[in-house]
Amino acid sequence: MNKSKKWLVFGIQMVSAAVLVLLDLWFKKLAVANLMGKEDVVLIKNFLALSYAENTGAAFSIFSDSTLFLSIVTLVIIVAGVIYLMLGKVEGRLMNICAVLILAGGAGNLVDRFAQGYVVDYIKTLFIDFPVFNFADILVVVGVFVVCGYLIYDIIREEKQKKKEKADGKS
Repeated sequence: MNKSKKWLVFGIQMVSAAVLVLLDLWFKKLAVANLMGKEDVVLIKNFLALSYAENTGAAFSIFSDSTLFLSIVTLVIIVAGVIYLMLGKVEGRLMNICAVLILAGGAGNLVDRFAQGYVVDYIKTLFIDFPVFNFADILVVVGVFVVCGYLIYDIIREEKQKKKEKADGKS
């Protein structure tokens, strides 16, 4: 890939991440304005509701009240991810999309941590006892899940290829 195309791709990645962060922050603003101090809003009976929550920790509220630690770790990961994307080190369209999702989700929650010392969560599952979460969390989870799935697929594919080459070599 030539230099100008590499910069174009990086620009698209950063604009995409920024749009996702802005969307996340808008959802959180709506949650504060419409859910804070109010009853849950059931969207789908026994399945999904909107519920205001403030999370000072990470996923599942681990590291509660560790905002500074989580902010530093998240910031380091985001900076490393942006540098990695800028250098074109992420290979393949799918992995690039996943990187953008993960970075945007992390950045969305980081803005909350810096701005107010906690992350605004508002999506509540009713069919299972699960912590309240937000759009940024979904971005991170989807990105990581797809990366893990791809890596597992790639390992299986490589193992099949090795077995095939070994079998072909014996013939």
